[in-house]
Amino acid sequence: MTPSNPHLLLLDETDNVLLATRAIAAGTPVTIEGHPIILGTELALGHKVARRPIAAGEAVLKYGVTIGVASEPIDRGEHVHIHNLASDYTASISLQGATT
Repeated sequence: MTPSNPHLLLLDETDNVLLATRAIAAGTPVTIEGHPIILGTELALGHKVARRPIAAGEAVLKYGVTIGVASEPIDRGEHVHIHNLASDYTASISLQGATT
């Protein structure tokens, strides 16, 4: 089943997140797999929203692959980003401590 909002995209059937195909304002009503949701926060273009509840420590799947784990429980329709996702990606460049 896919979201009924045309601005939320499912990339792979195994994904537990959907992607915003445009900015979507906080307070916008959407339906995700038959569940009516009012978005609690603004979603920027390309940002993720939970397709279903995701438990703390559970893998977050995008493109059918793990991109990280939930650092806290995430409700269906909640924004999935650095505040609740521990990324599997390793930074190749760090600016911490850089001087100009």
